[in-house]
Formats: sequence, C-alpha cells, structure tokens
Amino acid sequence: MASLVKDSRSRSPYWIACYTSADGRRLKKSTKQTARHKALEIALALERAEQLAAKSTLTETRARELIGEILERTTGDTVQFYTIEAWLRDWLKGKEVAKSKGTHVKYTHTVDSFLECLGKRSKLNIAAITPKDVLNFRDSQIASGKHPNTVRYLMKQLRIPFNLARRQGIITHNPAEAVELPPAAKGENGEETSREVFTIQQVKALLDASILKDKSGKLIFEAGVDWKGAILFAYYTGARLQDVANITWGAVDLRNRMITYRAKKTGKLVVIPLHSELESQLQALSSQWNNKAFIFPMLAGRCTGGRSGLSMAFSRIMARAGIASDVIHEKTKGGEGRTVRALTFHSLRHSFNSAMANAGIAQEIRMKLTGHSSADMNKAYTHLELEPLRKAVDTLPSIASIKK
Repeated sequence: MASLVKDSRSRSPYWIACYTSADGRRLKKSTKQTARHKALEIALALERAEQLAAKSTLTETRARELIGEILERTTGDTVQFYTIEAWLRDWLKGKEVAKSKGTHVKYTHTVDSFLECLGKRSKLNIAAITPKDVLNFRDSQIASGKHPNTVRYLMKQLRIPFNLARRQGIITHNPAEAVELPPAAKGENGEETSREVFTIQQVKALLDASILKDKSGKLIFEAGVDWKGAILFAYYTGARLQDVANITWGAVDLRNRMITYRAKKTGKLVVIPLHSELESQLQALSSQWNNKAFIFPMLAGRCTGGRSGLSMAFSRIMARAGIASDVIHEKTKGGEGRTVRALTFHSLRHSFNSAMANAGIAQEIRMKLTGHSSADMNKAYTHLELEPLRKAVDTLPSIASIKK
C-alpha cells in the first residue's frame, strides 16, 4: 500500500511517496508537493501504474491518462495530448486565419503529404515523432521526382509546426531540424540553378512570334493577339501566368492608370501603376469593356500544364522566336515529377523584378509591386504611396523602341 513520509535529514518541505514497484521492490520518490492530500494522490497513482506494469497492461495511452488524472486532481489543470496528425491539423486551422489562402493551401499540401508518408504512425503521440520519420519523407519526395529546391521548401515548411510544439513544451526537440535539407540543384558551372530572365530583345521577339499570319496577311493563330497582350502584361506587371490569363477588365482603371487584382497563389492584393506601353496595348484591344469580361478570353479558363495547356503554348511561341531554354531539372525515368526549364512564362515575372533592380529601385518597392510584401495591401493607396510605385514602373524600358 502506498504511503507518505518526510525526510527529516534534508529538511525538504515535500512529501515522499513510498510504493511497491512492478518487480516487488519498495521505492521512494519525491512528490514535489507540500500538501499531504495532493502528495497521496501522486503516491497512489504511481503504485497503480506499477501494478499495471506488473500485469503487462500498462499502455502508453493508460500512462498518459494516469498523468492527466494526477495533474487534474492536484492542480486543476488538464494535460493536452496530441497525436502527430491532430497536432498538425490543429496547427493548420490556426494558419487558416493567420495566413493568406494561398499560403494555407501550400501548408495543407505539405502536411497531407507528410501524413500520407507516415501512414499508421500519424496516429501515435506526437512525442513519438523521430528524425527518421522526416528523413523518410524527404527521401520519398526526392524519389517521386520532385525538384530538389521544391523538397527543400517542403522541409522548411515542415519545421514550422514542430518548432511550435517544441516551444510549447509538447516535444523536447524538433525532428525536422535534425534532418539535412537536400542540396540545391546546381548547373554545369556548379552554381545553384534558378530561372533565367528574358532580355528586352527576347521579349520583343516573343511579341513578334505570337502573331502568326499566312502569306496573304491573314491571322492563322487566333490566340496570338491575346498572347501578345499577355506577354506585355506579364513583363510590365510581374503577374503570374494564371493571374494574367484570367484577369478581367474590372481590374483595370485606365482613368487613373492603375491595375488592381488579387493574386491567386498568395491571396494578396496587388496594385500596379500602368506602364505607358501596356496602357496603349490595353486601349487598342477590342472589348465590350464589361468589368466581368476577360481581357484575354482565348487564354482564360485554360490549365497551365499539360500538352494543351498555357505553358506548352508559350513554349511553342518561344520556339518560333528562336529562344532556347535549358533544362535545369529532368523528369525521372519513371515519368514522375516534372521537367523544369530555365526560361518559362514565369521568367517574365523575374524580368519585371530584375529590370527594376538594375534601375536601382529599392527592394521594398519591388516587393510591393510583385506582391511579395509581408502584409496585404488591403487599403486604398494615397497619392504619396502611389508615386514611388509609378516611378518604379516607369523605369521599365519600352519594347516598342527595340529594333529587330
């Protein structure tokens, strides 16, 4: 039977629990309690646990329950136990409010992929998570054909919820931090690979190649006019392909020479002053000027990938323009993953940013224009706030002045 004593030699104010272990030994352990009734609760719980262990019926779940019962009876607090899946799902719920829709979608994809890799282990207590679990996830993503830089990004995202659990004392270490990131992809010159940018001469060539006519001058590529507008739009706004393809006239304010849209990927509101050359192109486009009408109807609603997707169509325009694009990541032999090229439509976004950087535009201004700012632009800009943005866009060179 469990009992309590005090050690008069150490003059400790705490009661000591005396109880019988699973192997029959008489043990003593400090309860860290000065109140006798609370100390007795702990002593009895310790002996119950030993009795269960002696019968081989002490499970992890029952051990957690006993600890929870002790804490609740002695302090009034309750212990929150999480499975790996429950912790990650709860973390996602918090991010749904704190982050943009696009960011939450990316976090959800990472968590879903990790839990799928864990399988039945996802139902274990979060304390059971190990670096090996994260290592298996990393290796499975690489084996599936994902680009090394993509896997690095997934791993960095996975560190966030486990780091929060560590800070809250739910786990003692972050298992994701113990696993090395895969090395960044490198080219033949040994430097890290990344998408290249189009020169202004190449942008001019793309515009010319988008308009296909036969010998009589008849247009034989109907979407060419829309593609020409889309290329100009991306170069002078830095917008992503999906946003460009589905932009509506409601986003354009020709009177105040502004474009305002919400980026699909991040959910952020992006405000871009109109460059004079893009303004001329939009003025020239035939449209009913319905706010809900697409500016580039031949591109709207189409997927970005696949053989008939927008990316493939742009690749054909690049080929006609005589612009080659090196492969920086090859699809695996099994057909998994995807081939990544150095020059794609997305490179126009890099061109937009790089051209302003080369003109000496501050990073803070460029972040606002590309939608990479840390806070959403959810309030109307004043004239003073717009002026530096307008000056930044005006630094972009005019493509019309480029000779063939």
